Amino acid sequence: MLDQTPTNSKIVAAYRERTPESAQLAVEAHRLLPSGITHDSRYCEPYGIYVEHAKGSRKWDVDGNEYVDYYGGHGALLLGHNHPSVLAATQEALGHGTHFGSNHRNEVRWAELVTKLIPSADRVRFTSSGTEATLMALRLARAYTGKSKLVRFLTHFHGWHDHMTAGHTSHFDGTPTTGVIPGITENTILLPPGDVTALREAFARHNDIGAAIIEPTGSGFGTVPHTRTFLEALREETRKAGAILIFDEVVTGFRVSPGGAQQEYNVIPDLTTLAKILAGGLPGGAVAGRSDILDELDFKAAETKQREKIAHPGTYNGNPVSAAAGVAALGIIGTTDACAQANRYGEQLRARLNEELARAGAPWAVYGTFSGFHTFLNPKRRPLDPTRFDPLAIDYRELSGNPKPLAQKIRLALLVNGVDINGRLGGVISAVHTADDLQRTVDGFRSALSMVKAEGEMPPIAA
Repeated sequence: MLDQTPTNSKIVAAYRERTPESAQLAVEAHRLLPSGITHDSRYCEPYGIYVEHAKGSRKWDVDGNEYVDYYGGHGALLLGHNHPSVLAATQEALGHGTHFGSNHRNEVRWAELVTKLIPSADRVRFTSSGTEATLMALRLARAYTGKSKLVRFLTHFHGWHDHMTAGHTSHFDGTPTTGVIPGITENTILLPPGDVTALREAFARHNDIGAAIIEPTGSGFGTVPHTRTFLEALREETRKAGAILIFDEVVTGFRVSPGGAQQEYNVIPDLTTLAKILAGGLPGGAVAGRSDILDELDFKAAETKQREKIAHPGTYNGNPVSAAAGVAALGIIGTTDACAQANRYGEQLRARLNEELARAGAPWAVYGTFSGFHTFLNPKRRPLDPTRFDPLAIDYRELSGNPKPLAQKIRLALLVNGVDINGRLGGVISAVHTADDLQRTVDGFRSALSMVKAEGEMPPIAA
């Protein structure tokens, strides 16, 4: 049920006053949908906004409120909402048909662009989502190596299928989450992120590791970051063990750079999983990588090797409308400085927000790399200078341990002031965010901090 009890919080009251139509839709949604939502990250108390339309870097809710958007379609919209070229390609594709049940021209063009941009991509297999892509990558790795164990890193997210649930936000001891059978988690080795010693020890202890998967900029697009040195150590250990290194670039692919994080760091995996920007903001994912591994999906290759082929149907694999949007988006990203523009804005935004935190005397910090940002709410009340914060000096549990009630109140205060970020108090930046967006964000952040401080939610900076 939707919580409609009176509140003593001026922030919550202001939010409710601005969003009565969203509140009514939330009441209806709670009758029809679990928690009234269709994606866990959209859970918000007392309710989330309902968006009517979006364009460029902005979106408007059903109550007519305008927001500078840093949700960015969960990271899919590097080019912003309704980019003219992507929109035109999508509309043209819709005119030809939404599903042919046959091969089509754009799936070939789409795959060509992926192999051109992503260093590890010899061949590509399209899926419908990032979750499907990581599931297929794991199956490919096990089939190719004949080894069962998977190395994963705590707090890293690789979709919601059974192999990837423990160790993301809970079950850090490796026990199975609700609905997952023990046999799956027994074949998963969970390691602390960024710990080279633990990594080397795990590979020394186990000779049946078939694959290791990692978010190459750290979990949550760098919420818990690690160094390039760690990626290099992982590449070395997987190579020595004959294990498949999988970069989960669902978020970072075509965002960190046109060739993803692997291009930026010059650490090349065996397989790469992709989604989000891949399909220009429409549904779509892919596994890309070495030809000899992708041969596990190939009819003729399996026949030649006298091996059982991995079966892979999927009604919406390479959907023609998603392919058209993907071709248009990747064509722009591969030939412009879109990634660099978003990254530059990210540097400016993080610096400006930290200046506001320092001015307000807040014991918090904004950090991140490339076109992302995250907020550290300092749960242990460390002495902290926002302008000099180093997330690599903080334990991963503390970095990912923002107090939820406080984070939620800050997010509501930002929504009241026309800025939309995610529930972890982070966001992604597009190539079309402008100087005006930056100023509006800084102004909204300043006002939100004042609201939070007035409610007694901002502790003083520790001495």
